[in-house]
Amino acid sequence: MPADIEAGVRDYYGKTLKSGADLKTDACCSPSDLPRAVRAALSKVSDEVVSRYYGCGLTIPSELAGLSVLDLGSGSGRDCYILSQLVGAAGRVTGVDMTAEQLEVAERNRAHHANAFGYGNVEFINGDISRLDAIGLKDAAFDLIVSNCVINLARDKAAVLRQARRVLKDGGELYFSDVYADRRVPEELRNDPVLYGECLGGALYWNDFLQLAKSAGFADPRLVESRPLALDKGPIRERAGHIGFYSATYRLFKIEGLEPACEDYGQAVRYKGTVEDAPQAFQLDGHHRFEAGRIMTVCGNTAAMLEKSRFGRHFDFFGDTARHFGIFPGCGTNMPFSTQASNDGACC
Repeated sequence: MPADIEAGVRDYYGKTLKSGADLKTDACCSPSDLPRAVRAALSKVSDEVVSRYYGCGLTIPSELAGLSVLDLGSGSGRDCYILSQLVGAAGRVTGVDMTAEQLEVAERNRAHHANAFGYGNVEFINGDISRLDAIGLKDAAFDLIVSNCVINLARDKAAVLRQARRVLKDGGELYFSDVYADRRVPEELRNDPVLYGECLGGALYWNDFLQLAKSAGFADPRLVESRPLALDKGPIRERAGHIGFYSATYRLFKIEGLEPACEDYGQAVRYKGTVEDAPQAFQLDGHHRFEAGRIMTVCGNTAAMLEKSRFGRHFDFFGDTARHFGIFPGCGTNMPFSTQASNDGACC
């Protein structure tokens, strides 16, 4: 991304956009079916902060009490003030953003929210999310990192992922929503300031994202949910309508030893039903839903994600990795070799 595009992003979010109604696509609109606890927390966030929200999904996972949370591209602070209530007085929330006008709104509302919640546990820092070291964020400082439709705007997305992993504690996760494309966005569209500001020009091809995440040390990215984005009729649709754009939420765990594929070790887990907002079933990602009380077989990576993260106390675990049975069926890459013997004597 050229430097002038980065400056254009600052102007777009700082000067051009005054509210969510100013957006020209639905790429930065959040789904309306928020969980009950999130809806309740959102109702206590000031109107000014909510009006300057430009996210594209829900970036608030379960089990947050007492956590230290970092919001990359926190904008006017909507998600930070929701998270502030969910982590509670024992937790803390740090928002990082590079747009002065957005940070001004967030700061202006900080005392209001501290009074409303009965405690102040939120801070905001002006900085580049790809250079968290430059603003003094230390290694292994956070339990959870969230980001809402911002990483696509970063000039160096690989650096954002590397820095995120650095500041995460072991067992922590990066849980974020962003916009992705079904192919690589052509250069002429990547360099268009309006398309970039609308979260489309900087959208990664989904498979390029997976490779970037793995290169940064997040071995097994998990897709939580996704939805296609519709482009409004007009110049944007005429120029970019041939590309499929999607809003998607991923969770990336910082856990040593995760493997490139889902391997079968004969392990199983049983969900206790004790996550506060999920008494009947816990959803890890789009392919893993654990009903309370039911023993379910899982691959080695899934077992590690549950056991070595903040969710470990909510599960019973059976088995270990002492014996390997190959690729986990239905969860990883299928074995490429033929299972039928040839009897024609040919060797090639």
